[in-house]
Amino acid sequence: MLLMDAYPFSHFPPVCNAPAKTGLIIPLQTEPLNVALFRTDADFDWLYPEHFQLISAKQWTPLAIARKAAEFLAESGAKVLDIGSGIGKFCLTGAFFYPEATFYGVEQRHELHHYAKIAKNYTQLENAYFIHSNITQINFKEFDHFYFFNAFYENIDRENAIDDTIETSYSLYVYYTEYLLAALKEVKPGTRLVTYQCLDEALQINFKLVWTSEDSLLRMWIKE
Repeated sequence: MLLMDAYPFSHFPPVCNAPAKTGLIIPLQTEPLNVALFRTDADFDWLYPEHFQLISAKQWTPLAIARKAAEFLAESGAKVLDIGSGIGKFCLTGAFFYPEATFYGVEQRHELHHYAKIAKNYTQLENAYFIHSNITQINFKEFDHFYFFNAFYENIDRENAIDDTIETSYSLYVYYTEYLLAALKEVKPGTRLVTYQCLDEALQINFKLVWTSEDSLLRMWIKE
């Protein structure tokens, strides 16, 4: 399949910031593009083709959640890894709001990785990087902190799978979950982890829960 490198949408219209008293002709001013993109989820979705916009609410981290998670992980100089980064929303959000840290995303689907790189180039965020790889090929010890939005769940919820380009099965869900837990078990004390819509497996590998949202979907952990 040929992937389109150009955006199918026009630029945002100019934003009117001038008072009406200037007369019949109102000067128009534009916001910096990145400020506009990171205002709302709908604004951010503009970066991507329509079929990604349609699954945004289910598949990508909401901006408010991404910003809150990134705040916890973005220590100065830290290398933060998003495990299953999709179209790159968490990494780009973190990179925009917290330039003192560097955000990496690993994604096995070629199309998602492709559009994440295009979005990174468009936003010109120099502290976001995307890796096309399976997580089993990643050295977790090269990173300081981690974000995980239950990227394995589609193996047991095939009706809400992103597409059919990769194999999914319950056995893969178990395999990837056990692999991730084993990898995180080996990281150094003080490592920070944020999970979104996940269970409590992190408790099994000596991560201490330090904060949870009211609905318990967003959780923050520190390795003891």
